[in-house]
Amino acid sequence: MHMAEGARLGIDYAYSLIDFDALGLPAEALEEVLGEAARRGFAGLNITHPFKQSVIPHLDFLSTDAGAIGAVNTVVFEAARTVGHNTDCWGFAESFRTEMQGADLSRVLLLGAGGAGRAVAYALSELGANQIEIFDLDAERSNGLAARLNSRSGSRRAFVARDVEEAAAAASGIVNTTPVGMAKYPGTPIPARAMRPDLWIADIIYFPAETELLRAAAAAGIRTMSGRGMAIFQAVKAFELITGRPPDLDAMSRHFDSVPENAGLPGID
Repeated sequence: MHMAEGARLGIDYAYSLIDFDALGLPAEALEEVLGEAARRGFAGLNITHPFKQSVIPHLDFLSTDAGAIGAVNTVVFEAARTVGHNTDCWGFAESFRTEMQGADLSRVLLLGAGGAGRAVAYALSELGANQIEIFDLDAERSNGLAARLNSRSGSRRAFVARDVEEAAAAASGIVNTTPVGMAKYPGTPIPARAMRPDLWIADIIYFPAETELLRAAAAAGIRTMSGRGMAIFQAVKAFELITGRPPDLDAMSRHFDSVPENAGLPGID
């Protein structure tokens, strides 16, 4: 998306994948990678799983959104400082407004409290969710995110779900922000027996576009939303932050859709 839109706008724009697994780099190399990117003249970086929170101590400044959310998905190199931004929150919110109009937000189950989960939790709050139940295998992360959301809103809107099936049974909608469903993490984050036709289910994974979760949900007659919209909207905002030029949303959508499913791209923001 980035390179195609850059070419369309006449910008000499190279976008490289720095894959820690492929390069054999440990997570502890993150600070060194940031420094090397700056030395090599990168204008910015997109940050993905699992570094959206761990990158923060290595940055000089956070935008208001990134500071509130506590997660970063875009780093911009400005002169001698690194600035962290979060475009995931806006990206999910815009995608939801576009694709899920009228969806019941009375009680939403959020699966995952990592970097992407934090952004989606704040987006759900902005969208008007009355109650957000958070389930994460790491109870400390769930507790921390719930406390952060409640402190920001000044009301007890966020809760920690202890049993995912019980929470799903009471939910009006479910959002998966875990990597479960990517090729590297096959499966579904909730069992098929927890799905009801009156639910809606969103998955922020975008490769594959139809995860096992979404296939099972569709088979159960459930309204669904894939990660495609969030991937495009967050990229629109990130492109502008990195280049200083506003991209065209329709063009970015066409660029995204032109990428084959087997392109080997990461599948979660």
